[in-house]
Amino acid sequence: MDGMKPATAVRQAEMAPGFHWLAYQQLLDSALPIGGFSHSFGLETLVQQGRLETVSELEAYIGTMLLHSWASSDAMVIKAAYIHIPCGEWNQLWTIDHMLHVQRVSSEARSGVQKMGRRLLQISRAMYPELNWKPLDEAVKAGLCSCNHPIVHGWVSYHLGVPLYQAVEGYLYSCVMTCINSALRLMSMGQTQGQMLLSKVIPLIGSQWQRVAQLDPMDAYTNSPAADLAMMQHETLYSRLFMS
Repeated sequence: MDGMKPATAVRQAEMAPGFHWLAYQQLLDSALPIGGFSHSFGLETLVQQGRLETVSELEAYIGTMLLHSWASSDAMVIKAAYIHIPCGEWNQLWTIDHMLHVQRVSSEARSGVQKMGRRLLQISRAMYPELNWKPLDEAVKAGLCSCNHPIVHGWVSYHLGVPLYQAVEGYLYSCVMTCINSALRLMSMGQTQGQMLLSKVIPLIGSQWQRVAQLDPMDAYTNSPAADLAMMQHETLYSRLFMS
């Protein structure tokens, strides 16, 4: 696999030998204890300010984040992992990871995504000690890799043999689920409404990935100023349910 060309790695279609497809589903479980339950990433601010009050407004918010942040930025780190891991091009991978890490304007976003990544790395290493963790561990220890959620997700997904499109869509699904779960505690909406919203958004996950699938990871971008501002303002709220 180390000698696999990038295009071949991107076209992987089967799980690696020895791993059941449910092994990947476990990484997408909202109950996976990586800290997503503790972060609203600015959603709490928008709700308290009365700028996001209805399920339809939440749907629009999720669509905006998929369009201008999660697909065009985070997903590019996962794509970079699939391009550079098989070739051992570590410096290129860490550069893209760092570039997208500093693009997160608010310290809350940078800290939250990093905490989730470190926790996912800890859990995944315990579950799959046989995977090749050495390059990632050494880069994190040396401060070359930020260990954000997307790069760890990409690392584990690649080594489990998950096809790129599934790895990206799975990550975007987890972003959507984190947002909906936060909204269930912040807004006047029930579990059924949350599941109905998820069913409406799932087709958008695939279409947003297809929109940026050919993008070079070095051309990744984020453009969500209102959400960024809400993340910055979160720490000054009078009361908070979520970590700041």
